[in-house]
Amino acid sequence: MKEYTYEWDASSYEDEDKPILKITKSSFGSFQWCPTRYEFQYPKHMPIDTTDLMIKGTVVHNSREDFFEVFDVKKAEGLSTTELQDYCLSLYPIDDYSDMYHIMGVNDANRFMDSKLLGTTEDYLPVINEIKLDAEIIIDKDTHPKFPLKQNYKVHLQGIIDRMFLENGGYVPMELKTGPWKDWKQTMMRKEMAFYQLLIENCPNEILIENGLDPETSITHWGWYYPASNYTYVEEIKKSSMKAVLKGMAQLLFAYEEETFPAKFFARTCVHCSFYGICEVAQSDGWV
Repeated sequence: MKEYTYEWDASSYEDEDKPILKITKSSFGSFQWCPTRYEFQYPKHMPIDTTDLMIKGTVVHNSREDFFEVFDVKKAEGLSTTELQDYCLSLYPIDDYSDMYHIMGVNDANRFMDSKLLGTTEDYLPVINEIKLDAEIIIDKDTHPKFPLKQNYKVHLQGIIDRMFLENGGYVPMELKTGPWKDWKQTMMRKEMAFYQLLIENCPNEILIENGLDPETSITHWGWYYPASNYTYVEEIKKSSMKAVLKGMAQLLFAYEEETFPAKFFARTCVHCSFYGICEVAQSDGWV
């Protein structure tokens, strides 16, 4: 794979010695939220504020990863429902997020009991548990009619997938979110999962095999888990969401070509942005 960077220069793309554009799920999401925020955070490498929500997300994600690392299927098979709940809860730490761990632990126990009844406990644990994958794809110049590119571009995709389960012969990636569920988040979540789909589909087979994945096994469904709202959702993959992600990547490349990252201003959300004080659009609208 070629070298990659956020400090990408579209005009030097034909130079084989120059790196290609790096796109992660987080950087793509930042651009979708606000191109100016993306420019400050990624090409310009300006630091963002560390919030309590960010700390919570990191701690809970790590605890969830640790849960699946130490869960003992054989031990769990011999436990009663009450004992199984106690066992699952014991695998989570005692900290400021214990209420969320309790929801997760009870759900973990219930899912195992369902697996036990169905005789599928061998598929209870995820086939991957927090892994980072890399891939390269080509974005065609005509991918987005409103943002036509000067040429086709190869870009580097990178992402960390929370978990992937094997169900009914197909893979099901699941994303963990520590905030509350809102129905308007569905489109955003589908784009996140579509990003992972593109990442896995284009990842070299040898990397997939190294990480315990079978290149011949398809992703049939994807889903997300919001334990703060005790909300789990799984659906068949949406080709339309994958097309939307490719269009979004074309728009990102177009911004680099034009060297312009226009701001999207929303008073309710922009006031929480780390770059609110230096954003000309926010300030010109009088929100000080």
